[in-house]
Amino acid sequence: MQGKTNPITPQGYAALKARYDHLLGKERPEIVEIVSWAAGNGDRSENGDYLYGRKRMREIDRELGHLSRRMKAARVITPAEQPDKSRAFFGATVTLADEDDNEKVVTLVGDDEQEASAGRIGWSSPMARALKGAAVGDLRVVRLPGGDKEWEVMAIDYA
Repeated sequence: MQGKTNPITPQGYAALKARYDHLLGKERPEIVEIVSWAAGNGDRSENGDYLYGRKRMREIDRELGHLSRRMKAARVITPAEQPDKSRAFFGATVTLADEDDNEKVVTLVGDDEQEASAGRIGWSSPMARALKGAAVGDLRVVRLPGGDKEWEVMAIDYA
């Protein structure tokens, strides 16, 4: 997508929000408590709980900032509301076949919710870019690090 828009499915947004809420409401307060307790124990330079706690708090704060920016830029798109279901757009589950008739099923999702092992590919990945706007029967060439690979679109579904 152009600029800083971050297309995401409702499920993907809920997962981001759940992670943010967990870090802010549970994990960070626990670390703050440990750091406060450890700080009261005297010499901080040799206090493992204090040093680890401060390091973990910085990591949590960094992740909270990242999640906050991603959620702010997010544009929630419900795949089932796609007006043109005959073409592959955001949220589509696409069945592909290569030259050897090996089938592959991928779902085009937001970059924050991609998981290749589960068949969810990010919207800005090479395969998703190649599939954008494809219809059943179209041949698309995907440029991969190992070379170009041609896929035929066999089916498109918006669950």
